[in-house]
Amino acid sequence: MRTITLNAVRNLGILAHVDAGKTTLTERVLFATGSTYKRGEVHDGTTVTDFDPQERDRGITIFAAAVTCTWDGHRVNLIDTPGHVDFADEVERSLRVLDGAVAVFDGVAGVEPQSESVWRQADRHGVPRIAFVNKLDRAGANLDHVVESIRVRLHTVPLVVQLPIGVEDGFRGVVDLVRMRALIWDEGMTEGPVPETLLAEAQRRRRLLEEAVAELHPEALEEFFAGGLSEQTLVNALRQLTRSGQATVVLCGSAYRNRGVEPLLDAVIAYLPSPVDVPAVRGVDGQEREPDPEAPFAALVFKVNATSTGRLAYVRVYSGTLHKGDTVQVAGRNERIGRILRVQADRHTPVDQAVAGDIVALVGLKSARTGTTLCAPDAPLLLEPPVSADPVVSVAVEARTSADNARLTEALAHLVDEDPSLRFGTDPETGQTVLSGQGELHLEVSVEKARTLYRIEITMGRPRVSYRETVATGVTGFVYRHVKQDGGQGQFAHIVISTEPLETGFEFRSAVTGGRVPQEFVRAVEQGCRDALAEGPLGHPVTGVRVTLTDGSTHVKDSSEMAFRTAGRLGLRDALKAGAMTLLEPIAEVAVTVPEEYLGGVLGDLATRRGRILGSDARPGATVVTASVPLAEMFGYVTRLRSRTQGRGSFTSTPTGYAPA
Repeated sequence: MRTITLNAVRNLGILAHVDAGKTTLTERVLFATGSTYKRGEVHDGTTVTDFDPQERDRGITIFAAAVTCTWDGHRVNLIDTPGHVDFADEVERSLRVLDGAVAVFDGVAGVEPQSESVWRQADRHGVPRIAFVNKLDRAGANLDHVVESIRVRLHTVPLVVQLPIGVEDGFRGVVDLVRMRALIWDEGMTEGPVPETLLAEAQRRRRLLEEAVAELHPEALEEFFAGGLSEQTLVNALRQLTRSGQATVVLCGSAYRNRGVEPLLDAVIAYLPSPVDVPAVRGVDGQEREPDPEAPFAALVFKVNATSTGRLAYVRVYSGTLHKGDTVQVAGRNERIGRILRVQADRHTPVDQAVAGDIVALVGLKSARTGTTLCAPDAPLLLEPPVSADPVVSVAVEARTSADNARLTEALAHLVDEDPSLRFGTDPETGQTVLSGQGELHLEVSVEKARTLYRIEITMGRPRVSYRETVATGVTGFVYRHVKQDGGQGQFAHIVISTEPLETGFEFRSAVTGGRVPQEFVRAVEQGCRDALAEGPLGHPVTGVRVTLTDGSTHVKDSSEMAFRTAGRLGLRDALKAGAMTLLEPIAEVAVTVPEEYLGGVLGDLATRRGRILGSDARPGATVVTASVPLAEMFGYVTRLRSRTQGRGSFTSTPTGYAPA
């Protein structure tokens, strides 16, 4: 029997820059809630969520992992997401199904590039967040510095609800500014009055918190002017401001030392929304489904994974109740649910049903893909699937033996099935199999996974970037006539088009007057032009072009939509050749953290890679240099940086778009 109501469910993700402490925090949450009885460590390879051998070898999170725990009578479904930019698509798919998130920040570094990226991803999905400033026990940690970087870089209002007790290695607890109580961690957590030495500072910060809340919350403003905010009013206001996205509650601690985890869990329960607190899910046709266990069943597949248990489809249930043995509609066909599993990373517990608000795994759905909607057969619904980013890096892959070639294709197909941000195909010029993804590490991990799971010896070529073309100089009044007569009904289409540069994307306009080209043929010309964008005169996809259809003519018998689509495709292809094209290459924003003594060499190396320095930020013992660098120049940079800095330098890169090559 289900004893937890929808109001007592929290679906949240842990978001952060790589190495900010997400996985360690997740491990401490599981320990604090009694879900595990031993604290795992990333450096020992013993964490619950980093269970994949590659994650343990590399010491980073690669795949989003779901776990479930219970705190204060609430069920918390938690997804530990990757922090490396190459796996941002994994974060995107997770955010699509989450109701809230905890953003983790390094107490020394503050807001780092990928922290900012995942924050923007959460903004796009409207996911409410609270912030946890981690690693306050490290040398150089400064809560106020991190809070200011949150305010400036993330453009949110940080509401700090805790005051650290002790600094750096002496950090041992926090003052809860909402309840004005001190929380100290030694062997466990103890609660007591605020220390006299911190009382004045705690009262000052409580007053600042009340002022910030009153400015944003009308009801709190009235009580504030009447003499100050009560604890209950403050909690209610913080909850409403968090869920509306007007402000961000900020807590602090040290996950590694197990300090600050319990108050963070209390904040998750108090401030982040339950499934009934978020808007009803909406289908592409405008249908809405409330998070009601009695409503028609609807769920979204956000991850697919092949395991020893079988092919698992991870789903978020938005409405209705799913029982083992039920029949559901999957991609237009009916399939029977064989098993429903409650997920604990790589461990699974069979359950008899899943209800609205649950995140579970289903076994054996043949038609399920990432982004597939599951619904009741008698109540069809189609949910918007997560959007996958276009690949920016490609690499040639081949099996070492001809006998493994067929298995290689099968293995790559399975990889793409699990990870939609991957693509593979055959290079028409070389005949090689080409795998494309989000970065060098993304491709390395994917190929290693194929080697391990399918036992295929695979060789990789040098990575290469995905170029684009854009219009530098357009043409005006370009005439194209498509005439084909080979017996029977012929094909006739006459169009006049103009092309001009556009900042990004593709735009089609029609300026035809007098009905010289009927509307259905205009749409066919547009579709033909879109077909032509797949490959421009330089051999790469085309972007940044506006096409205007200015004139044309038809034949009473031989004109058709197919003829005008062909004319649009061939006409734009020739028009682009008649104009001037510019080659675009992908650009990455690179943040390099380097000790002071190696700064000159690193700056010189970035210059040789055609890097453009954007700025620098001094931190204790190091400098963070931000630069814009062509992605093609970044291959192998990690090895070069380590050799120049004796292993002490590190960097992250985030694709930012395209620029002329």
